[in-house]
Amino acid sequence: MMIGVFASDGFPVPLPAGHRFPIKKYRVLRDRVAADLDGRRSELREPAAATDAELHRVHTPAYVQAVVSGTLPTTVLRRLGFPWSPALVERSRRSVGATIGACHSALAAGLGVNLAGGTHHAFPDRGEGYCVFNDVAVAVRAVQAEGVARRVLVIDCDVHQGNGTAAIFRGDSTVFTLDVFGARNFPFEKEPSDVDVPLPDGTGDADYLAALAPALERALETRPELAMYVAGADPYVDDRLGRLALTMAGLAARDRLVLGGLRRAGVPVAVVMGGGYARDIADTVTIHAATVHAALDGEER
Repeated sequence: MMIGVFASDGFPVPLPAGHRFPIKKYRVLRDRVAADLDGRRSELREPAAATDAELHRVHTPAYVQAVVSGTLPTTVLRRLGFPWSPALVERSRRSVGATIGACHSALAAGLGVNLAGGTHHAFPDRGEGYCVFNDVAVAVRAVQAEGVARRVLVIDCDVHQGNGTAAIFRGDSTVFTLDVFGARNFPFEKEPSDVDVPLPDGTGDADYLAALAPALERALETRPELAMYVAGADPYVDDRLGRLALTMAGLAARDRLVLGGLRRAGVPVAVVMGGGYARDIADTVTIHAATVHAALDGEER
């Protein structure tokens, strides 16, 4: 069974001059990963766009309609961080579709990858922090609705707490959320996950891994049927928005810890990239690509 690696980068989103969101990274990451897939048990796929019905399992119809029609209030757009455009709508749908596809690949082949995704700040009725729709939550609800997985584990290692995801799944015994993040970073009002691991500014490799390991062990005790891993390149020491101090070697060790733990427990995993805002975009792409390689290498052993 081929592993699906989904790329939704073919829908450019126009951004204002000087905008800090590194939209270019997705195209560069796609090209780098595509060059490395030859001979592997994997293939690059274009995702389907998420439908209204899929989005409505998480997001309110009023919010979805406002996004699609371009009628979001200025205050909401400011909080979201993107100007509206048809390309933004299409790319947002495709990014969610890529995570749904990665889940289907994971359940069929043990692993699926979305070369974007991790839009964990989106709530049912609003988006914020560059997140239009919550791809992880929509994908979880999709596989649950299809009856192919019920108990799902969300492991979020993006440097920013996944407040939208935590709020969506609060009180839901079928979804366990583990979040490792910078305590003093955005969002400044956190939403409680099942296990939160807030870390002080400047946390480095050893302390990060020492905090993650027992939290991961506890999460695996829930015996999930599927895991979602929001990898995140932004705990990197040279990330403009990160405030932690992990090296590339430390991030690679984080990936091995998470992916190895899931593999040993026999849990299929859908991997999404999460954030990454390094001063040199090549560093962000290198970190994301290393996460993809770690996932694929582990499945091919």
